[in-house]
Amino acid sequence: MPLDPDVRKEFLNKYTDKNLKKRQKKYYKKVVIWQLVVKVSYFLKRTLDILLSLFFLILLSPVFLFTALAIVVEDSGPIFYTQTRIGKDGKPFDFYKFRSMLVQAEQKKDELFKNNESKDGVIFKMKKDPRITRIGRFIRKFSIDELPQLLNVLKGDMSLVGPRPPLPEEVNKYSLEDRKRLHIKPGITCIWQVSGRSDIPFNRQVELDKQYISSQSFWKDLLILLKTIPAVITGKGAY
Repeated sequence: MPLDPDVRKEFLNKYTDKNLKKRQKKYYKKVVIWQLVVKVSYFLKRTLDILLSLFFLILLSPVFLFTALAIVVEDSGPIFYTQTRIGKDGKPFDFYKFRSMLVQAEQKKDELFKNNESKDGVIFKMKKDPRITRIGRFIRKFSIDELPQLLNVLKGDMSLVGPRPPLPEEVNKYSLEDRKRLHIKPGITCIWQVSGRSDIPFNRQVELDKQYISSQSFWKDLLILLKTIPAVITGKGAY
């Protein structure tokens, strides 16, 4: 039975969105603006990374020199320690640090794993790790061992601010939620680094990293960088 013309007209008037094209244009405009904001944010973040990492490499060059000499004098071993870490989207990269442990530290890690103080079993933590040298304990307390990562920032493997880069074996133990940390470039400092560092349990680290990822901004990065200064000076939670 054909639909009554008046009923059909009333139905179309009621359920047809006359402003569809207008709403579509408004939506696409919002998308374009958002994409532009994201691109500008990434540009500002990368610019900040390059300028500040270069600045600190020059400013802290005497610290680099004295640290290198102290490491060599203590045990004549290598100055730097290179390790494979996992970066953005699961991509591995060479991660640089001043060596703060004995030369054979990695080989002794399996023996010490039974003394792991991290309850989650994902990361390895020991407050009194016997593999750490005397110089190593000092440079770890004040995060001097992390300074070579400024080179990682210049290379583009890392950012100044972002989740700390995990080891491959740690990523193998990640849950789907934990893997959200890999959505952006890892950083030298992050929210939990300025809120207690190694004293913060792994699950809380993940939560704080996810909060940062979902609300990151140029100004938030600057705030975290400023908070990093007193965190480094006090050395709280570093071991």
